[in-house]
Amino acid sequence: MNMPLRWGILATGWIAELFVTDLQAAGLTVTAVGSRSSEKAAAFAKRFQIPNAHGSYEDLVADPDVDIIYVATPHPQHVETALLALDAGKHVLVEKPFTLNAKEAREIVEKARTKKLVVLEAMWTRFLPHMKRIHEIIDAGTIGELRSVSAEHLQFLPTDPKHRLNALELGGGALLDLGIYPISFVIDILGAPTSVSATARFKETGVDAEVATLMRHEGGTISTTVSALDLAGPNLAYVYGSQGRIEIASTWYTPTSFKVIDHAGTIIEEFEVGVPSRGMQFQAFEMERLVREGKESNLMSPDETVSIMGVLDTIRSQIRLAYPGERKD
Repeated sequence: MNMPLRWGILATGWIAELFVTDLQAAGLTVTAVGSRSSEKAAAFAKRFQIPNAHGSYEDLVADPDVDIIYVATPHPQHVETALLALDAGKHVLVEKPFTLNAKEAREIVEKARTKKLVVLEAMWTRFLPHMKRIHEIIDAGTIGELRSVSAEHLQFLPTDPKHRLNALELGGGALLDLGIYPISFVIDILGAPTSVSATARFKETGVDAEVATLMRHEGGTISTTVSALDLAGPNLAYVYGSQGRIEIASTWYTPTSFKVIDHAGTIIEEFEVGVPSRGMQFQAFEMERLVREGKESNLMSPDETVSIMGVLDTIRSQIRLAYPGERKD
């Protein structure tokens, strides 16, 4: 019988809280947490009854009772902390967006392959049950040949200029925090784009408030996405085929329901939500499987992660968005 794999949580913010909640509810093992503040690490450990609290990231990755590191820092710190964990011999699950740009993403992937360690982007939506079923429906030809995909991610988020989301130096803005979801989704369904067109609206702090994309993919298929951090929306997504469509309910990137509908408006299939939690445990299940089998994911491969970061680089070039201090090609 396999021994439980042991998770270490690197950083103690909101997303780390959500992740640990789902991990523990699913019966997975969290043995350590690390922060740049001993007080924050201790408070996080106490709240979630985690045995070991470390007052530095270096101490966390050196912990012999940790097998996998979950990187939950702000975006600009992903490359530094992921490389730190890999150099310490730990497998790494890195929060999305994986990095600030494709160059940083390649650094992490190359390091992981050199070290023969598993690295995975924490695009948790990819691993949810309704997404698995959507791929099965598409692969079965139920909606015919794919024609287009449309997805949105609209939220009304904090407006404080000092908040991370509104700080350019912290990688704030709609594209990296919100746009990564629909962009990753359309690439998952249609493949990498052959052409990209993007436009944006900006806030006074310099971050992008809203980003829209129109992309063409292999075979002439088309995708559209829109993401904004100062607009509330239903957050729906649609997959259109020559024989029908898939309508994914609000909120499409979380555990939710969908309908498969033919040209006549007849509902062919209805998928109901069957996940009582946020669903972040499914990416952890995939990560543990990869570690046990010594494989790279076929649901979210490292190469695809780098490719998606390249698409984001193209979008940023078109809308003239740059982050201070990032590692560039």
